[in-house]
Amino acid sequence: MYERAAEAPLDPLWHVAGGTTFFAGPLGYNASHQHGAPVYLAGLYGAFRLRVRDGAWITCRTAMIPAGVPHELDLGGDPLGVLYREPDAAGHVDLVPLLHGTHEVSGALVGTAGAIVPLRDLFETRAGPRDAGPALDDLLRFSAARAGRVLDARVSRAVAILDADPDAMPAAVLARAVGLSASRFQHLFTQEVGVPYRRYRAWMRMRRAIRAVVAGSNFTRAAYAAGFSDQSHLAHDFRRTFGAPASLSLLHIRR
Repeated sequence: MYERAAEAPLDPLWHVAGGTTFFAGPLGYNASHQHGAPVYLAGLYGAFRLRVRDGAWITCRTAMIPAGVPHELDLGGDPLGVLYREPDAAGHVDLVPLLHGTHEVSGALVGTAGAIVPLRDLFETRAGPRDAGPALDDLLRFSAARAGRVLDARVSRAVAILDADPDAMPAAVLARAVGLSASRFQHLFTQEVGVPYRRYRAWMRMRRAIRAVVAGSNFTRAAYAAGFSDQSHLAHDFRRTFGAPASLSLLHIRR
């Protein structure tokens, strides 16, 4: 059953704060891409089409894609809720309780239902950015309590340090800060987070750029603030990260 509210606003909504990145808005086709953090997907008003790795296209209502897993999306212009979970708690396991009726597809989980209404409510509320933080925190606390997994404390500390100063942390420096050798740190980070440190650091830079745009910066200022060489560099990395141009989801955003 299609559930679109009669007057639901269609302007994209972004929220980037702390360990949470959230997008809600209409999407068309997103080419194959992979993220530096696990992501929970929810069709806000109906099912959506998903292709994981090189598998067949499937139709689902919710999905959890671990970090580093390539996937494509086909929404045909319908709104999708997209919740990224930074590895300060349990990583992708933290998102599993948000899905219902699940089965595994090429390393991802797809479901027939799940936590949809809270994300749809944020999308439909024009004051969404102001309300998103507390609402998402409540949702993730509920999910984490059910997940029951704790991230390695050294990796959790490394992520916190990186979040505070994303430009000054080569892997060797961060390894020393958490009491590990560089090689052991790289191995442990990939094991716990799902992607190598370098890819996760690139994801953090992308989050920083999106946060700047949401705060009112144009693409050029956001690119420089996040450490990209120029606007074209940011646009290229955005398309590679999300499988679609930045203009489709960062134009006309609600602030």
